[in-house]
Amino acid sequence: MRLATLVVCLMIGAGLSPAAPQKDKDTCPSNGRQAGRGINFYSRARELALGRDLAMDLERSVRLIDDPVVSEYINRIGRNLALNSNSQFVPRIRIIRSEDTNSVTIPGGFIYINSGLIRAAHNEAELAAALAHEIGHVAARHYTRQASLTDLLGYSAIPLMFVGGLPGLMLQEGASLGAPLVWKKFSRSAEGEADRLGIQYAYDAGYDPTAFVDLLERISLQQLGKRNLIDKMMAEHPEIDSRIRAAQKQIQNRLTPREQYLLQTSEFDQVKQRLITIESNGNVPRRPAYSSTPPDERPRIRRPD
Repeated sequence: MRLATLVVCLMIGAGLSPAAPQKDKDTCPSNGRQAGRGINFYSRARELALGRDLAMDLERSVRLIDDPVVSEYINRIGRNLALNSNSQFVPRIRIIRSEDTNSVTIPGGFIYINSGLIRAAHNEAELAAALAHEIGHVAARHYTRQASLTDLLGYSAIPLMFVGGLPGLMLQEGASLGAPLVWKKFSRSAEGEADRLGIQYAYDAGYDPTAFVDLLERISLQQLGKRNLIDKMMAEHPEIDSRIRAAQKQIQNRLTPREQYLLQTSEFDQVKQRLITIESNGNVPRRPAYSSTPPDERPRIRRPD
């Protein structure tokens, strides 16, 4: 029984705890804090190599939008957010042609955002919030931490092979049944950590942090009624409602209000319309004469209520 208890404790506890939240309000840049603490068997060089291989495989199976104007704009926002993060990787962001409001991050800073998520954003701050969440995954190295946990669980099961008879079978079965719970707990913890880091990164970059809540609320309304109770119980990601509550609490208790926040730019509207045009008829509009916000128009800002 002591062996079984040891295995269960190892499976539940190994590498699952994200960085502990701070009690005081955050007034310093987030790149001075740690992210992604926990077991990780991958060096950064190995993680980058793994990401390149996975990126090649992924890009063979999806439709990408390679428009230079849209890509440059998205990557510029991503690099700015990364500069205000504790990520050790420069983000490389590509756009998948898909209606789903989703995105995926693989090792080494490779981020893929669906065009449906870009179109769901109502302003640049919401788009930045979505990208900041993915950069949170990059900074915390969630993929390789989970891969390390997989290796660790495999090693922990080796002693069970030497336990014979019915007790050995019971222990091995218990370990196999416990593994999915570990993955689900890790995934939910990782999403929560990416939310917390992403909100901080967007705030440090000057964006309105409440844009993250606005975007989640809109996505939640779109998904209303699409999932049943069993789907919710088995979901690897936390429920959107719980993520919204956690984000609101973080913004209220841990971020010092500012007089002004970046909310919108005319460039966002132009890029979003360009993306819609590309997806609707495939005709690429002419490239604008400028690649950034025009000098005679300042970004729109939101003042705290």
